[in-house]
Order: sequence, then C-alpha cells, then structure tokens
Amino acid sequence: MFKPINREIKEEILTKIKEGQKASGLASQYGISAKTIYTWLSRTIAPEISFSEFSKIKRENEELKRIIGMMALDLSVEKKRKIHFGINK
Repeated sequence: MFKPINREIKEEILTKIKEGQKASGLASQYGISAKTIYTWLSRTIAPEISFSEFSKIKRENEELKRIIGMMALDLSVEKKRKIHFGINK
C-alpha cells in the first residue's frame, strides 16, 4: 500500500543522494523502496542544456544515423554480391 512521505524527509533523502549516499541504503534506512527514490530523482533533476548544445547533439545524431544507413546499405550490397557470384567467406 502506498504511504505518503513527508516532504522534509523526501528533501532530506534527495540531499543525501546528491551528497553521494546510495539510494538502496537510504531506502532501507527510511523504509521506502529504492524505485521511489529514483522516481523522485527523475522528476527533480532536469538536465540543463543550451539550445546550441541541443542543436549540436541533434546534428551529431543525424550524422550517425546517416553513417549507419550507409554501412547497412554497403553490407546489403556486399551480401547480394556474394550470393550472386557464389562467394563464400
């Protein structure tokens, strides 16, 4: 059954996590699940990223997709070539 956690306790746990303590240890210490702590963390820690950094990552992602597509095409052509000419490797 879900039991509400006091706001001060939640903040205390999150502070201890940020100081380097392990979620599993704090979970057993406070009698809550580690999953609950990780959910809190995912909701409270928002990655701060600038628009230029986002754009750079987006361009890199598109370039990597393009490279993977070219490699997949090359492999497909090579496989068909081997089948057509009866080359076994």
